[in-house]
Amino acid sequence: MKNKKEYEQTIQDLTLMLLYLTRVSDNNEFCRYRELSWKGYDFEVLNQLENAQLLWQPQYRRGYEKYLYLTEEGRRRAQELLEEYSFSDKRLNEKFEFRNILPEETEQAIEIEKICFPPNEACSAERMRERILVASELFLVGVDRTSGRIAGFLNGIATDEYSFRDEFFTNVDLHTPNGKNIMLLGLDVLPEYRGQGLARELVFQYLRREWNRDRKMVFLTCLKPKVKMYEKMGFRNCGLSESSWGGEQWYEMNYVLNM
Repeated sequence: MKNKKEYEQTIQDLTLMLLYLTRVSDNNEFCRYRELSWKGYDFEVLNQLENAQLLWQPQYRRGYEKYLYLTEEGRRRAQELLEEYSFSDKRLNEKFEFRNILPEETEQAIEIEKICFPPNEACSAERMRERILVASELFLVGVDRTSGRIAGFLNGIATDEYSFRDEFFTNVDLHTPNGKNIMLLGLDVLPEYRGQGLARELVFQYLRREWNRDRKMVFLTCLKPKVKMYEKMGFRNCGLSESSWGGEQWYEMNYVLNM
C-alpha cells in the first residue's frame, strides 16, 4: 500500500503526463506556436504543479481561464515520466509505424492471427476479412519501418453495450461505428517482436486514440495468466466473464476513457 505522499506524487505525475499528451496548439497572433492544455483536472493538483514551476495558469479580470501552459521544465519532466512509466516509447515509435490497417494487409493479419492464437481461439480468415472490411478504423497496426511488414496489431468493434459476449467475435453486424464503447477482440504480436514493449505501446496508442474519439469504455476478455499484464496497463479486473470462447474460462476487464 502506497503512503499518502507516494499517492499524491503519483497523481501529480499522471496529471502532468496527461496535460502533456492532450496539449494542442494555441495558434494565436501573439504566440502562434505555443501549446496549451485544458484544465480538466483536480485544481489542487494543478496548483501544486504550478508551485513546482511545471506549468503556468493564466488569470485575467474575468476570472480563471479554462486552459494552462506547461513550462519548458514541465514539458521535459512529462517526457521523462512517459518513458519512466513506459507509456510511450520514442524508440518504439522510431522502429514502428502505428496506423490503421490497409486493405492489402488483410492476408498478413490473417496469418499473424494463426501464429498468435491456437485454433480454438483464433479469428477465422472469413471473420477477419469481414472485420477489416467493416471496421478497419478500429484496427491499429504496428508496422516494422525496415521491412514494411506488420509486427503486431490490436483490433475491436464499437458498440453501445456494456458487457462482453462471444457474438462480438463472430457477428460483425454488431459493430456500431459511433458506439460509445469498444470491445477489443484481439492483441497480436509476432514472436520475434515480443519482449520489446510493442504490445503495451499498441494498447496505449489505441486507448489514447479512442479517448480522442470520445469513447466511454474499452472492454476485453483474457485468460488468467494475462490479467496482471492488462492491470499494469490500467484495465480493471471484473472477474470471470460469461464468455466461453474456444471452450476456455475468460476474465472480463475494462478501462474507463471518458465519463
